[in-house]
Amino acid sequence: MMTSKISFLTLAAASLAVALPALVAPTPALAQNRVREIEVFGNDPCPRSTDDDIIVCARKSEKDRYRIPEKLRQSGSYQSRQSWANRAIAFESYGKTGINSCSAVGPGGFTGCTEQLTKQAFKELEEERRNGTAPDQ
Repeated sequence: MMTSKISFLTLAAASLAVALPALVAPTPALAQNRVREIEVFGNDPCPRSTDDDIIVCARKSEKDRYRIPEKLRQSGSYQSRQSWANRAIAFESYGKTGINSCSAVGPGGFTGCTEQLTKQAFKELEEERRNGTAPDQ
């Protein structure tokens, strides 16, 4: 009776030793493959997948080939994209009254309105030239 228990345990340990490496070893197909995501434009061919690489292609229109990627483009209105330095300069003129102030308070308060509109127009034109797009109103 004792020998049958020992032979059974020996047989179980041997089968476990043989089966364990097969259970622990990674699947070769999953362990070696890399997934590469590529953007192709227009009618450009998508590269073929190899044994080591899986290639996923995203087809974009031809007009997007030389554009800045969407996640890097500036969005929002002109005011939200304006730098804090420019905003600080604008804060300096808030509440200013008198000559060249573009306010309804004080003598000659209207005299600065034309200058203020002209400066704002030139700033917007300069930004439009730099960015290639018209600012939002």
